[in-house]
Amino acid sequence: MHKTFSHNVKIYYEDTDSGGVVYYANYLKYFERARTEALLTIGLSNLKIKDDFNSLIIVKSCNIEYKKSAYLEDNLTVKSFISSLSKTSFVMHQSIYRDDLLIVDAKIHLVFINTNGKPTKIPEIVLNSFEPYILKSK
Repeated sequence: MHKTFSHNVKIYYEDTDSGGVVYYANYLKYFERARTEALLTIGLSNLKIKDDFNSLIIVKSCNIEYKKSAYLEDNLTVKSFISSLSKTSFVMHQSIYRDDLLIVDAKIHLVFINTNGKPTKIPEIVLNSFEPYILKSK
């Protein structure tokens, strides 16, 4: 089993169109915020990864399925875990819920790169910190 990181998001007027529906691109921001907060819970940050390992985590690709809309003043929960891992990258499965209703589901492929923009091996200490959030095959 794996742990799932949860991050809460409240929908503000700035997140919506004139009809009070969340603009589709804002879900990417919610996913990014959840990933940033997840890093903090394991003692890391994007700045720490840059400073300590001369590395960055970038999005290589994302696959998003929009199932339902979110609306003004909704309280949402972003749930995240790592569904696969390689030497230089990982796929994070992220889902957004309103109460128990799944409204957005995504798989985000993230890559560790060095400061020259080339893929680099994920540092062992980072891998160890990610461990509780990695989906184990059965």
